Amino acid sequence: MNTPYSYEHLNKHMRAGQVYRRDMLLPHSKALDRDLDTLVEKGLLKKLAMGLYYKPAQSLFGALPPKDDNLVSCFLRDNRFLMYSWNQYNALGVGLTQLYNRVIVLNHKRHGVFKLGNKEFDFRRSGKGFPAKMTPEFLLVDLVNNLKELAEDTSVVKENIYKNLARFDQGKLVRMVREYGKISTKRFFEKICHREYIR
Repeated sequence: MNTPYSYEHLNKHMRAGQVYRRDMLLPHSKALDRDLDTLVEKGLLKKLAMGLYYKPAQSLFGALPPKDDNLVSCFLRDNRFLMYSWNQYNALGVGLTQLYNRVIVLNHKRHGVFKLGNKEFDFRRSGKGFPAKMTPEFLLVDLVNNLKELAEDTSVVKENIYKNLARFDQGKLVRMVREYGKISTKRFFEKICHREYIR
């Protein structure tokens, strides 16, 4: 039988700065939902989404937010994802200037926009897959893949890509286009590079 203070026992099994799914905590409480509610009410735990909780780490300035990679990994139950912002396109040097308030998560499981804590994540299930880490060449291919969704003049962006193509590693760019480019993206790069990517 749980004691009136069983939430303290649960709290001791949770590390500050970590995100937890409800099912991860089942072994540590016989009245889990009650204990979780109590910890949230006392400010010892934050509920980020249905079944997702965070035990805040503290700094001199107060509670720290959860780390995005920890949050996303726990939500997906998977470490295989690539997370980035469309704002990173602006660093490619192809004339983009808009700012985008979204975090993109390429993954194998979930699709849709989910609010986790105070932040929205745009989960996109990728049939083509994605590299283990971000590179300028993949980011350029991803930019062209998503160009119709951006608040940019597409003709100007395409012209700037053509003018700045030499700045990118051509071998890596070929691989990224072949592995991750949409059909329209492959055709665009075929046109400006005069080489075939579709096969």
